[in-house]
Formats: sequence, C-alpha cells, structure tokens
Amino acid sequence: MAQPKPEPVDPAQLLELAMATMKSAKFPMLASDDAGQPRLRPVSPVKTERFTIWIANLRGYHKTGEIAANPKVELCYLDDHHHQVRITGMASIESDAALLAAIWEKNPLLRSYLGTPDNPELIVYRIDPSRVRYMREWALAYHEVP
Repeated sequence: MAQPKPEPVDPAQLLELAMATMKSAKFPMLASDDAGQPRLRPVSPVKTERFTIWIANLRGYHKTGEIAANPKVELCYLDDHHHQVRITGMASIESDAALLAAIWEKNPLLRSYLGTPDNPELIVYRIDPSRVRYMREWALAYHEVP
C-alpha cells in the first residue's frame, strides 16, 4: 500500500483550516494530568471564541481535581477527514458573571441538567491557548497556527 500524499497546506489558510476542522469536529478530547497519569475524555464546549474554549464541568468530576492540581491541558479536535487541531493551554475557572449568564442562556442542556445558573456543582473552565497546531490527514507534520 502506498503512503498517502496529503494536499500541501497553504500557510495563509492555516487559521481558516483550523477553524473549519474545529467546527466540523464539534466535540474535542480534553487531556489532563492525574498525578503523572494522562487522562483523556470527550468534552462539549459551551462557548468558543477563535481558540479560546469554555467547557462546563461539575465539581464532583474527577477532572476538577486534576485541573486544580495542574491547569495545563490540551484539547484535540479530530474531524471526519482525520484533520486535527490541537490546542495547548491553561484552564482557569471563568468568573465573569455576564459571560457566565450568556453561556447559561445559550445552553439548554446546562439548564436542563443543573436547573439554575447558581447551582454550586457548576464550574465553567476557560482554556486560554498558548499553542495551536493543525495537521491535515496523514500529513504526519503539524503546522503552527498563528
């Protein structure tokens, strides 16, 4: 079997390609550290602004302790064509009341599960990117996204 030859990536289109991959993939995987053991799980972003991602969480979830101990995380979006976007960043608890209210209003699933926006179990993490990389299917090489 011949090695696949992916289309070359135009550096001027990296931002557009990465954003399209994220939109197509919808549900990234979140990697965190559990005392030296990597943990990976699918998450459902509640807000996305370019490469800053907000994720709702419950205080009782295991990743809450993991992120508290080490806020360095990575998100990986993988679409149906196997294009990838990897966002390396820091997770922090979102505290902006107006932003949290807007997230609450736009997410019926949150309202359905948690009842009220002041439910003490709710945490919304903001992932601030420090590095974003894009890889086209089978390219075996990442491109740094500006």
